[in-house]
Amino acid sequence: MTKGEKAEALFLEGYNCAQAVFGAFCEDLGLEFETAMKLSSGFGGGMGRLREVCGAVSGMFMVFDMKHGYTSPTDTTAKMELYSHIQAMAKKFEEENGSIICKELLGLTEKKSDPTPESRTSEYYKKRPCKELVKMAADIVDEYLNKM
Repeated sequence: MTKGEKAEALFLEGYNCAQAVFGAFCEDLGLEFETAMKLSSGFGGGMGRLREVCGAVSGMFMVFDMKHGYTSPTDTTAKMELYSHIQAMAKKFEEENGSIICKELLGLTEKKSDPTPESRTSEYYKKRPCKELVKMAADIVDEYLNKM
């Protein structure tokens, strides 16, 4: 099973977009699944259903950060290198989907939405591209990790 397929399966289990992507890599990152789910839980719905940066994109960045993030606030070279990779992954995602913003990806007109998550029904999955987006985000970060 690819990381993208694993992320898609987690999303279909009911995890949010960020959790699905981050969770697909938790073993590789040395994180317990529950810890990974808690850490990424607030990023779903474009950050708490604010419809900002897509949760799948946030999850993609979190995975990369765990592998190649910096720890010293004075290491400007490490920071620049990390940001360069983050921007490249965002660009790839945006080229394939037209945006990295949840609201735009979902075709919504309102920025903020009710914090109550929608029920995961068959209708929900038909109207949302999220399943495909989490798969793509996980595949993108996996590709970048394998290049390094």
